[in-house]
Amino acid sequence: MRTRLSEEQELLKETVHQFAAEVVAPIAKEVDESGEFPKDFFPQAAELGLAGVAIPEQYGGSGMDTVSYCITIEEISRYCATSGVILSVNNSLVCGPLLEFGSEEQKREYLTPLASGKKLGCFALTEPGAGSDAGSLRTMARRDGDEYILNGNKVFITSGTDADLALVFATVDLELKHRGITAFIVPCDTPGFRRGSKEYKLGVNGSGTTELVFEDMRVPAAQRLGEEGEGFKIAMRALDGGRIGIAAQAIGIARGAFEEALIYAQEREQFGKPLARFQAIQFYLADMSTELDAARFLTWKAAWTKDTRGRCTLEAAQAKLFASEMAQRTTNKALQIHGGYGYTREYNVERYFRDARITEIYEGTSEIQKMVIAAAVLAD
Repeated sequence: MRTRLSEEQELLKETVHQFAAEVVAPIAKEVDESGEFPKDFFPQAAELGLAGVAIPEQYGGSGMDTVSYCITIEEISRYCATSGVILSVNNSLVCGPLLEFGSEEQKREYLTPLASGKKLGCFALTEPGAGSDAGSLRTMARRDGDEYILNGNKVFITSGTDADLALVFATVDLELKHRGITAFIVPCDTPGFRRGSKEYKLGVNGSGTTELVFEDMRVPAAQRLGEEGEGFKIAMRALDGGRIGIAAQAIGIARGAFEEALIYAQEREQFGKPLARFQAIQFYLADMSTELDAARFLTWKAAWTKDTRGRCTLEAAQAKLFASEMAQRTTNKALQIHGGYGYTREYNVERYFRDARITEIYEGTSEIQKMVIAAAVLAD
């Protein structure tokens, strides 16, 4: 595994950082306070090729690697976690499985507009009674000739308010449990598709998190992704890539908090000297810097494993677990360094603190990551 970025990756990092500083940073506070989906962000990011970073150019992507994808999500999330997760979902949870499991016709019709940013995707797996236990979902898909009829609902769907296309998971037989789950490519203007209630959350407020409802929704069999009963495998493979993206998002959030705390500690004076002169604050900064680098290298290792070996379940779980919990610790220390000011909306660290919390929950809680890691370790 390489520990230094290539020239192409360094150029990407500089380009995305400039875009994030000039376009993303100015809207971050407004997006957080209004809770409105940043409609202009995705098309602007797509112009730079960020809608499908690791998707081949023949399908509308940038043809780069997963490390480049991590760099992108980190740089965006350093200023706005909401924008970071919107990109992450489209890249890893929608484009990723379409590339791996889609037919050539499906790639041309659905993957290409998603990877090029002409359309935005969402990943519809979670249900009211099926969160961590994804094998227990109850959305039904009944075969009717050349179509399937879907009935059910999904919750906590990122980008659900504004997505053009949803990757929907439903079961053809409840008794089969995870072996009956099947994946479908569903344009959001399909009759019977309805957006339900929008969630108002602690953090990542503009990510368009909403309920999706399917009422006798007919989906052509040609829009089934993979075979009947293959949906659980597709979802788990997608989540491997998604967890790498969330790890990168967590690093971006933590980095933003660390950099702001570093500046504040050097400028803010107490007892006649800058905070940075106090050993307690120095120890905070040392821990934050060390853990940031450790999380980044774990995440790049997972990305490298995905690109070179395909399967990265263990590495993705390790990266997501460590990076998300690191983000929680780092944003907590950053807020503490700011003292009372950190608890106000005047400073960005309170937003970073709130945004970091979700990284320990979505795309697999920390507890689920530990189960995945333990299973892999015990299998060796």
